[in-house]
Amino acid sequence: MTKMMSGSTTAIERRRQIEAICLRLLARRDHSRRELLDKLGLRGFQPSEAKPVIDAMAEQNWQNDARYAESYIRQRIASGYGPVRIRYELQQRGITNADPDAQIEQQGGWQNLLMGVYGKKYPEESSLTLNEWLKRSRFLQQRGFTTDMIKWLHAELKLRWPGSS
Repeated sequence: MTKMMSGSTTAIERRRQIEAICLRLLARRDHSRRELLDKLGLRGFQPSEAKPVIDAMAEQNWQNDARYAESYIRQRIASGYGPVRIRYELQQRGITNADPDAQIEQQGGWQNLLMGVYGKKYPEESSLTLNEWLKRSRFLQQRGFTTDMIKWLHAELKLRWPGSS
């Protein structure tokens, strides 16, 4: 019976350790459920013992994936990232149902953000070489903007290649 008591005490102590770690992490910034599980895993805790603690924190609204996604999307838009990259990064963090399109509409839309990112990175030029435009297009794709958005930007800027009419 003594062994059973010490085993349950260990489980209680581990639960308290998990709670303390989660609270410390959540006090700094919001984390997704997957991020907490990953960080606890790095500290040697099994998902089976961490999930109930994270579930309890979610019930108390200390951990909230929707709030985390909203904050993350807002921060990435402010940093000039496009919808493809934001969705990918959220998916890597365990968030699959977030919609960055809803938040960007409050800030003028993806085209406005695209123009801002492009204008900040590249000075105003009326004529570019094709290779330079391709280089700039790759930069914008790496930032997470779609090909259609980049084509729209090209048309909006009315870029012409030297030698074209």
